[in-house]
Amino acid sequence: MKYEPEGVNPALLKKFYSVKDLKAAAESREICEGRVVLCDSRHNLYVDLGGFRGVIMRTEGALGILEGTQKDIALLSRVNRTVCFCVKGFHRENGELVPVLSRRSVQLRCKKEYIDKLNEGDIIDAKITRLESFGAFIDIGCGLNSLIPVDMLSVSRINHPKERVFEGQLIKAVLKKREAHKLTFSLRELLGTWEENAARFSVGETVTGVVRSVESYGVFIELAPNLAGLAEYESELFAGQKVSVIIKSMSPERLKIKLSVIEAFNETATPTGLEYYLDSGNISEWRYSPAGSLKQITTVFGK
Repeated sequence: MKYEPEGVNPALLKKFYSVKDLKAAAESREICEGRVVLCDSRHNLYVDLGGFRGVIMRTEGALGILEGTQKDIALLSRVNRTVCFCVKGFHRENGELVPVLSRRSVQLRCKKEYIDKLNEGDIIDAKITRLESFGAFIDIGCGLNSLIPVDMLSVSRINHPKERVFEGQLIKAVLKKREAHKLTFSLRELLGTWEENAARFSVGETVTGVVRSVESYGVFIELAPNLAGLAEYESELFAGQKVSVIIKSMSPERLKIKLSVIEAFNETATPTGLEYYLDSGNISEWRYSPAGSLKQITTVFGK
């Protein structure tokens, strides 16, 4: 079975209008999804099932709540969001039959059957769920979250993940490091080597770039997430600004691209769709730098 981030597969968004259908879903251990409409004062979640409103009791709301490793904010933040669940049974509440659901059970299955079997270097589908200054949190399956550190989002340096990705975005990610209780993912190895990115440009072309930092010795301008060049210092420029630049020279052995700013726009760049050079399978080693370059940037997985 394929385990996906929550809210990705519309086929899982089920509507139930009979007890018979609910019992069939319970017997088959079917994984379903629905929208949380309420988190009560005891932090139980109520899910819209169409003809019914199901309840996910607090300790069944997320893996880690029962164990004490997850805070209740993980439940409160689910209101108006899609969550996965399986039907466990029924109880009566104020005279009404209420389906009893479990998100925790689905997450346990996902962890055992999918996440625990991932190897370092495996490329997976993920969904951006939250952005912090230190990195981007991703749903790697059934609402289970991991982190892509900010420096792993691209080779081109950014100040905040919001400059590269946005919440709700579906992305590819590669498992960088597996520890006992933590998985760390990366994105930059999937966005192409220096040569692959540089092949899209030629000396003499004028193209659009994004200012990433303004230093006393020059301005770093991103041409692609894994490719940046240096232009002469201009005090009026600011990080995030769109500019047009002419490519003056390209030096693979030094990983250098010399640029000249033609025009600066009063416009700040926003994240767009990512172009992947690798999007499936397993990577054992990734080498960003061309052979013979003075600076070597590599990633070795599984060591």
